[in-house]
Amino acid sequence: MTATVGVVVFPGTNCDHDTLVALERAGARAEPLWHGTPSVGHVDAVVLPGGFAHGDYLRPGAIARFSPVMAAVADFAAAGGPVVGICNGFQVLTEAGLLPGALQKNRSLRFVCRPVDVQVASDRSILTAGVEVGRVLRIPVAHFVGNYICDERTLAELHAEGRIVLRYAENPNGSIDDIAGICNAAGNVVGLMPHPERASDPLLGSTDGLVLLRAVVDAAGGAACVPSGPADVVSEGVRTA
Repeated sequence: MTATVGVVVFPGTNCDHDTLVALERAGARAEPLWHGTPSVGHVDAVVLPGGFAHGDYLRPGAIARFSPVMAAVADFAAAGGPVVGICNGFQVLTEAGLLPGALQKNRSLRFVCRPVDVQVASDRSILTAGVEVGRVLRIPVAHFVGNYICDERTLAELHAEGRIVLRYAENPNGSIDDIAGICNAAGNVVGLMPHPERASDPLLGSTDGLVLLRAVVDAAGGAACVPSGPADVVSEGVRTA
Protein backbone atom coordinates (compact mmCIF):
# COMPACT_ATOMS: atom_id res chain seq x y z
CA MET A 1 0.00 0.00 0.00
CA THR A 2 1.39 3.41 -0.99
CA ALA A 3 2.23 5.65 1.97
CA THR A 4 0.69 9.11 2.11
CA VAL A 5 2.96 11.99 3.12
CA GLY A 6 1.51 15.38 4.02
CA VAL A 7 3.50 18.53 3.23
CA VAL A 8 2.63 21.46 5.48
CA VAL A 9 2.07 24.80 3.73
CA PHE A 10 2.47 28.01 5.72
CA PRO A 11 2.04 31.52 4.29
CA GLY A 12 5.50 32.12 2.82
CA THR A 13 6.36 28.46 2.18
CA ASN A 14 7.94 28.20 -1.28
CA CYS A 15 9.33 24.67 -1.50
CA ASP A 16 6.07 22.79 -1.04
CA HIS A 17 5.46 21.94 -4.71
CA ASP A 18 9.06 20.79 -5.19
CA THR A 19 8.76 18.62 -2.09
CA LEU A 20 5.45 17.12 -3.19
CA VAL A 21 6.95 16.15 -6.56
CA ALA A 22 10.14 14.75 -4.98
CA LEU A 23 8.16 12.64 -2.50
CA GLU A 24 6.13 11.19 -5.35
CA ARG A 25 9.39 10.36 -7.15
CA ALA A 26 10.42 8.60 -3.93
CA GLY A 27 7.30 6.43 -4.10
CA ALA A 28 4.82 8.25 -1.88
CA ARG A 29 1.39 9.69 -2.40
CA ALA A 30 1.97 13.32 -1.42
CA GLU A 31 -0.59 15.96 -0.53
CA PRO A 32 -0.50 19.49 0.91
CA LEU A 33 -1.59 20.25 4.49
CA TRP A 34 -2.73 23.83 5.11
CA HIS A 35 -1.23 25.33 8.27
CA GLY A 36 -4.62 26.57 9.49
CA THR A 37 -6.11 23.09 9.68
CA PRO A 38 -5.89 21.65 13.23
CA SER A 39 -5.31 18.11 11.99
CA VAL A 40 -2.87 16.11 9.87
CA GLY A 41 -5.72 13.91 8.69
CA HIS A 42 -4.96 10.42 7.43
CA VAL A 43 -1.30 10.90 6.47
CA ASP A 44 1.44 8.41 7.32
CA ALA A 45 4.21 11.02 7.59
CA VAL A 46 4.55 14.80 7.72
CA VAL A 47 7.14 17.03 6.04
CA LEU A 48 7.63 20.70 6.89
CA PRO A 49 9.28 22.10 3.74
CA GLY A 50 11.53 25.07 3.11
CA GLY A 51 10.58 28.68 2.58
CA PHE A 52 9.84 31.68 4.76
CA ALA A 53 6.90 30.72 6.96
CA HIS A 54 4.97 33.86 7.92
CA GLY A 55 7.72 35.91 6.26
CA ASP A 56 10.27 34.85 8.91
CA TYR A 57 8.99 37.74 11.03
CA LEU A 58 10.45 37.90 14.54
CA ARG A 59 12.74 34.99 13.59
CA PRO A 60 12.32 31.95 11.32
CA GLY A 61 9.68 29.57 12.67
CA ALA A 62 8.73 31.74 15.64
CA ILE A 63 5.22 32.44 14.34
CA ALA A 64 4.75 29.17 12.45
CA ARG A 65 5.03 27.21 15.70
CA PHE A 66 1.64 28.67 16.71
CA SER A 67 -0.17 27.61 13.52
CA PRO A 68 -3.09 25.26 14.33
CA VAL A 69 -1.54 22.36 12.43
CA MET A 70 1.52 22.32 14.68
CA ALA A 71 -0.38 20.99 17.71
CA ALA A 72 -1.51 18.11 15.50
CA VAL A 73 2.05 17.61 14.23
CA ALA A 74 3.30 17.46 17.83
CA ASP A 75 0.64 14.86 18.73
CA PHE A 76 1.47 12.88 15.59
CA ALA A 77 5.18 12.91 16.48
CA ALA A 78 4.50 11.94 20.10
CA ALA A 79 2.62 8.90 18.80
CA GLY A 80 5.67 7.86 16.78
CA GLY A 81 4.67 9.33 13.43
CA PRO A 82 7.51 10.25 11.04
CA VAL A 83 8.10 14.03 10.87
CA VAL A 84 10.78 15.77 8.81
CA GLY A 85 11.60 19.49 8.72
CA ILE A 86 13.66 20.75 5.76
CA CYS A 87 15.49 24.09 6.13
CA ASN A 88 12.70 26.44 7.31
CA GLY A 89 10.92 23.30 8.50
CA PHE A 90 13.94 22.51 10.69
CA GLN A 91 13.71 26.01 12.14
CA VAL A 92 10.00 25.47 12.88
CA LEU A 93 10.71 22.17 14.65
CA THR A 94 13.28 23.77 16.95
CA GLU A 95 10.98 26.71 17.71
CA ALA A 96 8.16 24.26 18.48
CA GLY A 97 10.40 22.30 20.86
CA LEU A 98 10.20 19.12 18.81
CA LEU A 99 13.97 19.23 18.33
CA PRO A 100 16.64 20.71 20.61
CA GLY A 101 18.90 23.65 19.86
CA ALA A 102 18.30 26.56 17.52
CA LEU A 103 19.28 27.97 14.15
CA GLN A 104 20.98 31.35 13.91
CA LYS A 105 22.41 33.49 11.11
CA ASN A 106 25.21 32.01 9.05
CA ARG A 107 28.67 32.84 10.32
CA SER A 108 29.38 34.73 7.06
CA LEU A 109 26.19 36.81 7.51
CA ARG A 110 25.42 35.93 3.89
CA PHE A 111 22.77 33.81 2.24
CA VAL A 112 24.34 30.51 1.13
CA CYS A 113 22.90 28.74 -1.91
CA ARG A 114 24.97 25.96 -3.46
CA PRO A 115 25.40 22.18 -3.56
CA VAL A 116 27.30 20.74 -0.59
CA ASP A 117 28.54 17.31 0.41
CA VAL A 118 26.94 15.85 3.53
CA GLN A 119 27.97 12.65 5.26
CA VAL A 120 25.50 10.25 6.84
CA ALA A 121 26.61 10.20 10.47
CA SER A 122 23.95 7.89 11.94
CA ASP A 123 21.25 5.52 10.75
CA ARG A 124 19.17 6.05 13.91
CA SER A 125 16.49 8.13 12.21
CA ILE A 126 13.63 7.75 9.78
CA LEU A 127 15.62 9.92 7.34
CA THR A 128 18.70 7.70 7.32
CA ALA A 129 17.46 4.22 8.29
CA GLY A 130 18.99 1.72 5.88
CA VAL A 131 21.50 4.25 4.55
CA GLU A 132 25.16 3.35 4.98
CA VAL A 133 26.83 5.36 7.73
CA GLY A 134 29.68 7.34 6.19
CA ARG A 135 28.00 7.66 2.80
CA VAL A 136 28.48 11.10 1.21
CA LEU A 137 25.53 12.75 -0.53
CA ARG A 138 25.55 15.81 -2.77
CA ILE A 139 22.58 18.00 -1.79
CA PRO A 140 22.02 21.79 -2.10
CA VAL A 141 21.64 24.23 0.77
CA ALA A 142 19.80 27.55 0.53
CA HIS A 143 19.60 29.53 3.75
CA PHE A 144 20.63 32.63 5.70
CA VAL A 145 19.68 31.21 9.11
CA GLY A 146 21.25 27.77 9.02
CA ASN A 147 23.93 27.89 11.71
CA TYR A 148 22.90 25.19 14.19
CA ILE A 149 23.73 25.86 17.85
CA CYS A 150 23.06 24.09 21.14
CA ASP A 151 24.55 23.95 24.62
CA GLU A 152 27.30 21.51 25.59
CA ARG A 153 24.93 19.16 27.41
CA THR A 154 22.64 18.87 24.38
CA LEU A 155 25.59 18.30 22.07
CA ALA A 156 26.88 15.54 24.33
CA GLU A 157 23.44 13.89 24.27
CA LEU A 158 23.26 14.13 20.48
CA HIS A 159 26.67 12.40 20.28
CA ALA A 160 25.93 9.72 22.86
CA GLU A 161 22.58 8.81 21.36
CA GLY A 162 23.62 8.85 17.70
CA ARG A 163 21.25 11.72 16.95
CA ILE A 164 23.51 13.71 14.65
CA VAL A 165 22.27 12.23 11.39
CA LEU A 166 24.06 14.39 8.79
CA ARG A 167 27.30 16.40 8.83
CA TYR A 168 28.77 18.84 6.31
CA ALA A 169 32.01 17.76 4.66
CA GLU A 170 32.86 21.47 4.40
CA ASN A 171 30.84 23.62 6.78
CA PRO A 172 28.94 26.35 4.84
CA ASN A 173 27.35 28.18 7.78
CA GLY A 174 29.32 27.72 11.01
CA SER A 175 27.08 25.05 12.56
CA ILE A 176 28.57 23.49 15.68
CA ASP A 177 30.26 20.16 15.00
CA ASP A 178 29.46 20.56 11.26
CA ILE A 179 25.88 19.51 11.99
CA ALA A 180 23.57 19.44 8.97
CA GLY A 181 20.76 17.39 10.52
CA ILE A 182 19.63 15.93 13.84
CA CYS A 183 16.82 13.76 15.18
CA ASN A 184 14.90 13.38 18.42
CA ALA A 185 15.59 10.59 20.90
CA ALA A 186 13.11 8.24 19.21
CA GLY A 187 14.50 8.93 15.73
CA ASN A 188 11.07 9.73 14.25
CA VAL A 189 11.48 13.53 14.15
CA VAL A 190 14.30 14.86 11.98
CA GLY A 191 15.45 18.32 10.94
CA LEU A 192 18.00 19.08 8.24
CA MET A 193 19.15 22.23 6.48
CA PRO A 194 20.05 20.74 3.04
CA HIS A 195 17.19 20.40 0.53
CA PRO A 196 16.81 16.76 -0.61
CA GLU A 197 13.93 17.73 -2.89
CA ARG A 198 16.40 19.80 -4.93
CA ALA A 199 18.49 16.69 -5.54
CA SER A 200 15.76 14.38 -6.79
CA ASP A 201 16.18 14.45 -10.57
CA PRO A 202 19.21 14.08 -12.89
CA LEU A 203 18.29 17.42 -14.46
CA LEU A 204 18.90 19.02 -11.07
CA GLY A 205 22.46 17.68 -11.00
CA SER A 206 21.97 15.00 -8.34
CA THR A 207 19.49 12.35 -7.24
CA ASP A 208 21.14 11.89 -3.85
CA GLY A 209 18.18 13.51 -2.11
CA LEU A 210 16.03 10.54 -3.07
CA VAL A 211 18.19 8.34 -0.84
CA LEU A 212 16.87 10.26 2.16
CA LEU A 213 13.32 10.77 0.92
CA ARG A 214 12.92 7.06 0.14
CA ALA A 215 13.92 6.29 3.73
CA VAL A 216 11.15 8.62 4.92
CA VAL A 217 8.64 6.97 2.59
CA ASP A 218 9.70 3.55 3.88
CA ALA A 219 9.20 4.76 7.44
CA ALA A 220 5.78 6.12 6.51
CA GLY A 221 4.86 2.75 5.07
CA GLY A 222 6.14 0.89 8.11
CA ALA A 223 9.04 -0.72 6.24
CA ALA A 224 11.85 1.16 7.98
CA CYS A 225 13.52 -0.25 11.08
CA VAL A 226 15.39 2.40 13.06
CA PRO A 227 18.27 0.83 15.06
CA SER A 228 17.95 1.25 18.80
CA GLY A 229 21.64 1.62 19.67
CA PRO A 230 24.11 4.46 19.09
CA ALA A 231 25.53 4.56 15.57
CA ASP A 232 27.35 7.89 15.38
CA VAL A 233 30.48 6.11 14.23
CA VAL A 234 31.88 8.90 12.07
CA SER A 235 32.01 11.32 15.00
CA GLU A 236 35.41 12.93 15.38
CA GLY A 237 34.72 15.00 18.45
CA VAL A 238 33.24 18.46 18.79
CA ARG A 239 34.08 20.82 15.96
CA THR A 240 32.95 24.43 15.88
CA ALA A 241 34.42 25.36 12.51
